[in-house]
Amino acid sequence: MSSFRFLSTVARSAPRVLGRRGYAVAASDKLTLSLVLPHKAFYSSQDVIQVNIPAESGEMGVLANHVPSIEALKAGVVEIIEASGSKKIFVSGGFATVHPNNKLTINVVEAAPLEEFSAEAVRSNLAEASKIAAGNGSEEEKVAARIEADVYESLQAALSK
Repeated sequence: MSSFRFLSTVARSAPRVLGRRGYAVAASDKLTLSLVLPHKAFYSSQDVIQVNIPAESGEMGVLANHVPSIEALKAGVVEIIEASGSKKIFVSGGFATVHPNNKLTINVVEAAPLEEFSAEAVRSNLAEASKIAAGNGSEEEKVAARIEADVYESLQAALSK
């Protein structure tokens, strides 16, 4: 039996305990957020109202009571909204996992507060990466430079908002 047919059979025979879930709605509950890098916890809070993430499928807002899901992240800004204000953190990509019980975990390779970036340095590095991507180097160098240029383009767009 294929794994898909097996899962379909199990799903049909499982009792329906939960009601149908729809879009997230604003609630008085808060989110517990963990934004982690491979080598350290970058940001953690239990008092988050909303988190806006740069999902591969499009920008996405996560509130309390959100449907559990896993989203791939592209390079962009994670905006964390708390009662005390908002924080913007640039991430190079990763995954966001919405857990039951109002928990959100964001796993990324690189992250830094948006205000730590210099628009001039980003512009200069983007020009250099674009030059290498269009140059006569090896395919490996060109691909790495194209990835770097994509991240700098996302960062440049975030800084211009």
